[in-house]
Amino acid sequence: MTNEFLHFEKISRQTWQSLHRKTTLPLTEEELESIKSFNDQISLQDVTDVYLPLAHLIQIYKRTKDDLAFSKGIFLQRESKSQPFIIGVSGSVAVGKSTTSRLLQILLSRTLTDATVELVTTDGFLYPNQTLIEQGILNRKGFPESYDMEALLNFLDRIKNGQDVDIPVYSHEVYDIVPEEKQSVKAADFVIVEGINVFQNPQNERLYITDFFDFSIYVDAAVDDIESWYLDRFLKMLSLAQNDPDSYYYRFTQMPIGEVESFAHQVWTSINLTNLQNYIEPTRNRAEVILHKTKNHEIDEIYLKK
Repeated sequence: MTNEFLHFEKISRQTWQSLHRKTTLPLTEEELESIKSFNDQISLQDVTDVYLPLAHLIQIYKRTKDDLAFSKGIFLQRESKSQPFIIGVSGSVAVGKSTTSRLLQILLSRTLTDATVELVTTDGFLYPNQTLIEQGILNRKGFPESYDMEALLNFLDRIKNGQDVDIPVYSHEVYDIVPEEKQSVKAADFVIVEGINVFQNPQNERLYITDFFDFSIYVDAAVDDIESWYLDRFLKMLSLAQNDPDSYYYRFTQMPIGEVESFAHQVWTSINLTNLQNYIEPTRNRAEVILHKTKNHEIDEIYLKK
């Protein structure tokens, strides 16, 4: 065990699945298929063994937070104000963060029938491509400096204070912020914030995004496996873009497949791998829970902060 994991308890999937009493699954096979990323693999068995216990643990943290807020209110002799319970989900590009986040949104909203659950991706806080071009950092899209961190922190602060917020929308199809389009985010009971940068803030060493989180998850896997999933996703995006000239990926449909594979590998090596090694993975130990995936996307180990 490396020093990084000294303050985590390693739990096998077999042990983890026994920590939650068996209940009727709150979603169908068709619903699970509809929420998973198209290069991801997940089964109803994964939901039963891994994600239902995780949702149960999150509810324990939520109750504890509410109890603390109530006790603090008594101590300060003022009424405690209800705040959203904010969950951060981080990990590499193509590791399955979006699937995990969407699944948690469904599980929390259906196991807590009165609860409202919002989902936000930090892609919406990327600077528009034109801004990145003007700053000369389009080739570093996804790196910390390509995000409007001030806007992201302001969003989290307003949500934490119970305010509704409109935020920008990012499209992977056009590879840019969508002009004039906004996502209206309500100050719900739970707000899930997903993105590669949600444990970071290198521009301000005094304030990290994790300061706003009540619970945090890092989705982990071997680098070689993530690279394979990224390349697979890139090629699948091409198949979706074949008849869509507006798609960022359409240009690659006009190229020989060998050139496309070479380009995708170069993007992985020079951008995504570098970003993972220098900025994303070093924040892994800020998570409360690390979900480790094997080559077939199955979660085999869970690390829970002691």
